[in-house]
Amino acid sequence: MTTSPSTPHDPAPVTTGALDVLRARGFVQDVTDEAGLAATLDAGPVTYYVGFDPTAPSLHAGNLVGMMAMAWLQRHGHRPIALAGGATGRIGDPSGRDTEREVYDDATIDRHLAGIRRQLGLVLDLSPDPEGSSAGPGGLLVDNHDWTAPIGVLDFLREVGVYASVNQMIARDSVRRRLEEREQGLTYAEFSYQLLQAFDFAHLYERHGCVLQGGGSDQWGNIVAGIDLIRRRGGGQTYGLVWPLLTTADGSKFGKSAGNAIWLDAELTSPYAYYQYWVNAADADVVRFLKLFTFLELDTIDELGRELERDPGARLAHRELAREATRIIHGDAGVLAAEGATAVLFGDAPFSDLSDEVLTAAFEEAPSVTLERARLDGDGVGLLEAMTAVGLTKGNAEARRLVQQGAVRLNNARVDDPQYRLGPADLASESTAVIRAGKKRYGLVRFA
Repeated sequence: MTTSPSTPHDPAPVTTGALDVLRARGFVQDVTDEAGLAATLDAGPVTYYVGFDPTAPSLHAGNLVGMMAMAWLQRHGHRPIALAGGATGRIGDPSGRDTEREVYDDATIDRHLAGIRRQLGLVLDLSPDPEGSSAGPGGLLVDNHDWTAPIGVLDFLREVGVYASVNQMIARDSVRRRLEEREQGLTYAEFSYQLLQAFDFAHLYERHGCVLQGGGSDQWGNIVAGIDLIRRRGGGQTYGLVWPLLTTADGSKFGKSAGNAIWLDAELTSPYAYYQYWVNAADADVVRFLKLFTFLELDTIDELGRELERDPGARLAHRELAREATRIIHGDAGVLAAEGATAVLFGDAPFSDLSDEVLTAAFEEAPSVTLERARLDGDGVGLLEAMTAVGLTKGNAEARRLVQQGAVRLNNARVDDPQYRLGPADLASESTAVIRAGKKRYGLVRFA
């Protein structure tokens, strides 16, 4: 059994003060040995890891805390290992849970893992080594299923189980709380989760020289279990760092909007909806979120905070937060689409020359109908017919009445003529016209 860490591949130049930066930006709640970790990071480079279990097809905004903490460490010259929990995800972590997590089949987990891999690459350099080594200068992406699946029960008990104290395992908050729930209880699989996570840390220490594990504060017990396992197996000094589990200023769980998760996958949460989540952050949260979820310098963030105090109505800090957070995940194109959609949806001026993408993002909840393009290029399509076809009215009579009342807008321009016919000039984008009936009811009429 190997008990000393291997040397990290291609160490990058290290800049000191990494732990100070993490603390200043709000990433540090507890550290197992703060002075020791600070000195180790300054002497670096240090290999560190954070795990992400594939419990959904996409990571969500709540995962960004760990992703951004990893990114800041990498910017200081340290080497990340992003661990996709292909093995632990098949069991379910009881930490922070009052009920058992849903367990997915292998095919579903594999699909989830593919999405996680793509999204981690948005903030981390996990580029492979040009010579084909699994350890690239930018870091590693690993799956714990690769080293856990081949191990038999007897081998696992001999290599891990003999070093684990059941007394300590039961005493951990995540386990004790569930054991006290008579109706729900705790499965043996969930109870064993902390051993699997501890084994992950030991494997990464012995195979890749990983000496630091990060995670949310609910992972403290699991991280300490890994440090203890490494020590009992004859290893050297290792560390754990946890960040706070975030809530918003009103006490809501961070990363949700109206009870729905804010996903990093554009197909699950559009760039527009993602942008809106950040721009609608409470004033009390904005500066904190700027520190956690953007790469802006702290001096810039402090100035935005002062501007927020001087003129809250201007919402400059909110817009900068939304712009930078969206750029990290969806790129410049996502920012342009989101800001364009915002201008369309909340502006009063007529609009044109937009993209289908912007309109779809701005009006993703609106009904739509697709009509033949040939009709648009010919005699056109009657406005009343279009309103009825898209579901804004039950019939032409109701549509006519709304037009006569001045309650109908085409691409945000009022239309007073019930006989109006839509032509090519009425497209707000490549293929779409937007009709509004009343103050808030929109419909998209597409031509293909």
